[in-house]
Amino acid sequence: MGETRAQTIFRRWFTALVIVLLIGIPAGYLAISAEQSRSSGRDKEAESSVSGLQASWPSKMKRRVFEVPIPARSRDVAYFETSNWKSSRLYVQFTTTGAGLDTFLGDSGTSRSALEEGDITVSDRDAGVVGWRFPPDRDWSGTTHRQDRPRPTRDITVDLTDPAAPRVYVVSTATP
Repeated sequence: MGETRAQTIFRRWFTALVIVLLIGIPAGYLAISAEQSRSSGRDKEAESSVSGLQASWPSKMKRRVFEVPIPARSRDVAYFETSNWKSSRLYVQFTTTGAGLDTFLGDSGTSRSALEEGDITVSDRDAGVVGWRFPPDRDWSGTTHRQDRPRPTRDITVDLTDPAAPRVYVVSTATP
């Protein structure tokens, strides 16, 4: 017994619908994914073309990778990242409170007692990359927190001229 005309039309429509769904859904997914990838690439290109400090917070991922735990409610935050085949560096500056400085140092694995008075631990080369100046008339203290690879080494320099609002400069260097 053969199909009726209605059954044949229904079967053909159903087959067409299945084919459209089998092709349309993956094609739609690919189009959306491609657009997201292109947007991400544009964002990364824009970020990498910036030279000098960016007046914003580094992403949580960067803060985690480079182990730079900027305290909440810090202000005047700026950062810059460099990468090459040998090492990657994250330069960060921010102003915090006295308690925020203690929190930052503690979360960084060091303490205020590790700060050497008069010591500027950020090298001239690193300071030059981002245009930092460390004039002698300020109350500088610094420490270098070294860790085993692949964890980053951090040079921390703090301007304690205003103890209620210390200005922190960090260069975190990760070498694979």
